[in-house]
Amino acid sequence: MAVSATVAVAGAGLAGLSAAWELSRAGATAVVLDAGRRPGGVVVTERPGAKEGFVIEGGPDGFLAAEPDIQELAREAGIGGRLVDQLTSGSSLWTGREMEPLAEGQAAALLGIQIPSDVGAQHAAPLQCGFRSFATGMADLVEALVARVGPAIRPAQGVTGLAPATRGWRLSLTGGSTLEAEAVILALPAWIAARLVTAAGVPAARRLDEVIYYPTTTVSLAYREDQLATPLAGTGFVSAAELAEGAVVRACSYSWLKYPGRAPSGHALLRAFVGPVDGDPAVAAHAELARILGIGGSPLWSRAFSWPRGLPRYQSGHAGHVAAVRERLARLPPLAIAGAGFDGAGVSACVKSGRKAAQQMVDRLGRG
Repeated sequence: MAVSATVAVAGAGLAGLSAAWELSRAGATAVVLDAGRRPGGVVVTERPGAKEGFVIEGGPDGFLAAEPDIQELAREAGIGGRLVDQLTSGSSLWTGREMEPLAEGQAAALLGIQIPSDVGAQHAAPLQCGFRSFATGMADLVEALVARVGPAIRPAQGVTGLAPATRGWRLSLTGGSTLEAEAVILALPAWIAARLVTAAGVPAARRLDEVIYYPTTTVSLAYREDQLATPLAGTGFVSAAELAEGAVVRACSYSWLKYPGRAPSGHALLRAFVGPVDGDPAVAAHAELARILGIGGSPLWSRAFSWPRGLPRYQSGHAGHVAAVRERLARLPPLAIAGAGFDGAGVSACVKSGRKAAQQMVDRLGRG
C-alpha cells in the first residue's frame, strides 16, 4: 500500500531506522528526529586506522541466529552477503578458581538473553543455534539503512513535546522549533516515550516508565596471541565470582575467535563486560583477565564504552501494560511506540518492532 504522508520517527536507533526504511518502501516521507548526532543508538562499531585490522564493538556484537527479522532486513538492504556465522561454539563458567564447561546456550541464558515468544515457538532450541553478525561489525546494517534513509535523518533534534494538530501531530523539538506530521512513531527509550505519550492523553503510558535500564560497560582489549599463556577456545566465559572481593568482570567474549575478521593474524581481541568499578574500567578489566586467562604484559590498547542506561529489563505485567497503551493509541491520530523498551531488547527484536510500527502507520494512513 503506497501512501503520501509525512511520518515523524523519533529515535535513530535500529528500531527507528528500520521504521524509516519500511516507510520509505511504502512511499511515505519519513523524518527521523534524534537527540544525538550519530545514528545507530547503542550499535557502535569502530574500525580505526590506528588499530588496523580490528573490529571493536561498543554495543551488541551479534544477534541470535534463530531470529529472522534482522537477517531479512539485511538481505532487503543488499547486505545479506555480509552476514557471518559464529566460528566457534562452547563457553565456560569461571568459578573463581577454574573454568567449567557450560551447555550450549547456557551462557546466554545466564546473561539474561531472552528469546521473543514467537521466535521460541518457531525454533526448538533458539539459544543453542548460536549467534550471527556482520562481516565488519554490527554497524554494517546501520550504514546500509542510513545510505537509504540518511537524508531524512535530522541529528541533534530531539522530540520534547507532542500535541494533536489539525492533521496528525505537532512535535516540539530541541531548540524550540516544531514539526507537523500526519503520523508519529516513537522509537525511544521507555522513560521518554512514557512522558510524551502520557502528555498526549494516554495516562496508562505512565506504567511504561517501570522498565528498568541497567548500566552497561564493555571494555575491548587487544593483545598479541603470544601474550596468552595457553590458547583459548570457545566463545568466552561467564563469571560466577561476582561476589568475590574486587571482582569486576561479569563475562568475557573471545571476539577474535567468535566471529571472523575481528583481529589481524597473530593477535587476540577480548571484550569484557564490567560491573561498577572505581577508576579506569580498562585497567581493572585487564588486571582481572590477566589473572584468569594467564595474560602476560600490558594490552596493546583498550577501549571502554559505558552506557548509563543500557539493557532494559521488564517488570511483571509489562506485556499487558504495553498492550493497554497500544489499544488506547489506536483511538488517537496515528501514533505508535517501538523499540527495546517495549518489544524485546535484542537487535532483531528492535528491527521487527520498528518495521511493524511503520506498517501499522501505513495501514492507518491508507484507510484515512
